Amino acid sequence: MGNIETKSVNAIRVLSADMIQKAKSGHPGMPLGAAPTVYELWAHHMNHNPKNPAWANRDRFVLSSGHASAMLYSLLHFFGYGLTLDDIKDFRQDGSLTPGHPEYGKTLGVEATTGPLGSGIGMAVGMAMAEAHLAAKFNKPDFPIVDHYTYVLCGDGCLMEGISSEALSLAGTLGLSKLIVIYDSNRISIEGSTDLAFTEDVAARVAAFGFQTLTVEDGNNLEEIGAAISAAQADTNRPSFITVKTHIGYGSPKQDSASSHGEPLGEENVVALKKNLGWDKPEESFNIPADVYENFHALAAQGAEVESQWNKLFAEYTEKFPADKKLWDEYHAPIDAEKLLHDEIFWHVDDKVQATRASSGNIINRLKDLLPNLIGGSADLGPSNKTVLKGAGDFNRDNPGGRNIHFGVREIAMAAICNGLLLHGGIVPYCATFFVFSDYLKPMIRLSSLMKIPAIYIFSHDSIGVGEDGPTHEPIEQLAMLRAQPNLNVFRAADATETAAGWYLAITSTSTPTALILTRQNVPQIPGSSHEALKGGYVISEAAGEMQGILIATGSEVSTAIEAQKLLAEENIFVRVVSMPCTEIFEQQSDDYREKILPKKIRARVAVEAAANYGWGSYVGLDGATVTMKNFGASAPGSYLFKKFGFTAENVARVMKSVIEN
Repeated sequence: MGNIETKSVNAIRVLSADMIQKAKSGHPGMPLGAAPTVYELWAHHMNHNPKNPAWANRDRFVLSSGHASAMLYSLLHFFGYGLTLDDIKDFRQDGSLTPGHPEYGKTLGVEATTGPLGSGIGMAVGMAMAEAHLAAKFNKPDFPIVDHYTYVLCGDGCLMEGISSEALSLAGTLGLSKLIVIYDSNRISIEGSTDLAFTEDVAARVAAFGFQTLTVEDGNNLEEIGAAISAAQADTNRPSFITVKTHIGYGSPKQDSASSHGEPLGEENVVALKKNLGWDKPEESFNIPADVYENFHALAAQGAEVESQWNKLFAEYTEKFPADKKLWDEYHAPIDAEKLLHDEIFWHVDDKVQATRASSGNIINRLKDLLPNLIGGSADLGPSNKTVLKGAGDFNRDNPGGRNIHFGVREIAMAAICNGLLLHGGIVPYCATFFVFSDYLKPMIRLSSLMKIPAIYIFSHDSIGVGEDGPTHEPIEQLAMLRAQPNLNVFRAADATETAAGWYLAITSTSTPTALILTRQNVPQIPGSSHEALKGGYVISEAAGEMQGILIATGSEVSTAIEAQKLLAEENIFVRVVSMPCTEIFEQQSDDYREKILPKKIRARVAVEAAANYGWGSYVGLDGATVTMKNFGASAPGSYLFKKFGFTAENVARVMKSVIEN
């Protein structure tokens, strides 16, 4: 390689080692081994403009091996994304722009929050799907305004995780030719050689998924790396998988050892690394030659020119296809929340007994016409989850413009892919499965919350109402699990009106994901149900006389609580019923509003929910009680199970009476 290219590659290595050593924490192994790969990619193949990190047609780069963040921060620093040398020196410190793992929204140029291994692969698949969908919608002959690649760099650990197989399998099925996965194969894990637990032929597995597979034998050979990337770009029918054989901790005394993976090299070893690389003044930290910066700045300028050419193309497109430009703007603008709030069609409710999953299905199909970029699907449960967009076509390799995604039984990858669709931009995605399988999605829902992106998760079959399928399919602890997560709105609707409110909050959210929790069984439409549900908790049925207690309920149990209220009133015991579809939204209301709904002086309170009681203590207090699940469900008709476990008006009334009397 040319001298300046050698120095630029080694600058990535040296800067990574220095920042990790200063922090006394981090992962130097992959940055030292993979530096040539990322340099060649970013310098000569990837279209990106540091002056405009949000350029719509940029190539996306996802570091699935998020522990190698020092390498990514080095790239962002050298290419001019705004990370200063002081930011680099602040690596892994509180409030810095260079946290231990890359965080979307914190650092310009970071396309996704990664760290949980394999998650980046899933999100990259979502980004590639978004590119394919938007290209199908907007491109015209001679006007490929959506034409970019998604690159993801992963390691052995990413490919051991099950999410990677789920995501890559779907990518191959869909023929996502703009997806290029680069596998840094250094054959070392934290515990030692990958032979301890990972001896499969990875390339053969990925080829079976439908990928073009390529191998770079020498991970230091820029020419060989570049040729492989070019070959990957040339395949227009299949996604590509490039294995690059590297040496973990390259150039340091710890090369090819497990100890180089996740701990600083040590001062002496950093000096030895620099000497081995022929670095000037090896004893000095953060010493980068001026010609290295000049090289990176020249490369960044080339990226700016590529965007400039695209801007000219897009301007001509705008002039020739004004209707498509108008649609493009709709795709890339938030929904008009005020208009939707007063949209009678959106809020229309049929006065009939209906499962909230069915109500949700009706709402999705109303939103389909309001939001042309609403796309999504289910983990092979579309008809059960009621998530099919009628007449919108299926997303597949022959029709990437379809809006119904068939994720297959791939729950964790489905959630990661939805994150990727959203991160790409221009798409409003949703995904769905049975609520009990939220356990499979949880790590990726957590990333949605961390990234502050408004992903939409639809969970039907929300309780023991699942019935005959039994305890394996009846969620008990899942509501508490999701409610414990920061920055996630968990919305369990009581009827169609509340379901519409949940969807309204989900579709208008800008920084918080939403989990919509829906019934399998039918529920009545409640007269007191209203837009007040948008506040998370409200009085759905007021006490008929002087209030002596409060029943707090969610979902299908709200109507049961109202029936209990009537029974109590017959005995001149008057209680208020509060529907609490979303505790997170309720907690965001003013102190005055929350006091109005749950006055502190009323200490006789009972929470009613066909799930674990965890979390309800803060609402019912020491004097209150809960009618909740104490164990797993059973296999029997849902109506029988609600009686068996005490979710009847009679039992709720009895518990309320005992609380009032005590």
